[in-house]
Amino acid sequence: MRLPIFAHPTTTVLVDDSDSFLKSLSFQLDPMLPSKTFHDTTMALDWFTASTRRADLPLHVNFDILNQTPDQPNVAVDVRRIHDLCASPHRFTIPSVLVVDYSMPQMNGVEFCRAIEYLPCKKILFTGAADEKIAVNAFNEGLIDRFIRKSDDDALDRLELEILAMQRAFFVDQAETLRDLLALHDYSFLRCNTMAGLVRELYLKHGFVEHYLHSSPTGILFFDKHGRGTLMVIETEQGMHAQYEVARDNEAPQSLLTALQERRVLPFFPPAEAGDGMYSNAAGEQWHRYCCAPQVLQGRERYYWALFEFPGHHLQSPAYPFSEFLNSRHPPCDLAA
Repeated sequence: MRLPIFAHPTTTVLVDDSDSFLKSLSFQLDPMLPSKTFHDTTMALDWFTASTRRADLPLHVNFDILNQTPDQPNVAVDVRRIHDLCASPHRFTIPSVLVVDYSMPQMNGVEFCRAIEYLPCKKILFTGAADEKIAVNAFNEGLIDRFIRKSDDDALDRLELEILAMQRAFFVDQAETLRDLLALHDYSFLRCNTMAGLVRELYLKHGFVEHYLHSSPTGILFFDKHGRGTLMVIETEQGMHAQYEVARDNEAPQSLLTALQERRVLPFFPPAEAGDGMYSNAAGEQWHRYCCAPQVLQGRERYYWALFEFPGHHLQSPAYPFSEFLNSRHPPCDLAA
């Protein structure tokens, strides 16, 4: 299990020559899985070409060419810009998964997948029983990621599970190299399977629908469907020691220093007080307001973590809620009408 540096709801594209089947399928899918349907493959290909023209992850990458040779530069990544993605409503329209029928008159499902082979979306082939050998060959070629037989009794349930799994895989693949780079430095938890499992549990327990890597302090910024933010601050032993040193150097109250030494508190001092999530004199004797009792996760190393409410004014731009996107697609009925 791998933890992507960010993930959010996306759009599942359904392609089938039967319009009635598409309407039935999209109606039966979980409404929390937005979908777009096409019964014409040419229109679907045109839409894919237009909708996947998006900018790369908005990160500032600086190359240190003064202190290193040109072929071995140091790379600095501005992690703070990752959660800027939460302000864009277009993130929900990104096609992460394609579900395509095999038997279609204009082109079959395998030909369609071959036509968009260069795109990063995951591909699920919906087949009849007679097409299973074709599907296996397409899977072995790497043209599709999964195939499901329409005739199976549990086809719809399995389809929903596979869509969710493929969406997770989509985000893992999107920034895999960057994830490995960050994991070598202050974000070692990105390579911790135990932490990835905990994040999945928090999604289910608190109704989170998206997350973004956060810096200063190090952690993960979650949002629920209403755009409410929750910051999971994550510190290692080294990070906890750094918190203590900064507090000590800023002449923090002894009560805070003792609590940090004994690992009884995990702080999140907001940017208004510091700028890096650490102690500043502005907090003073009110430091309790910015601390929680940490929980301990033993994974690749010992991690201390806690959840904090994340005020919207800490963001450069407010998060665009997933619920608002869903309502814009299917406006609620006016009961008074």
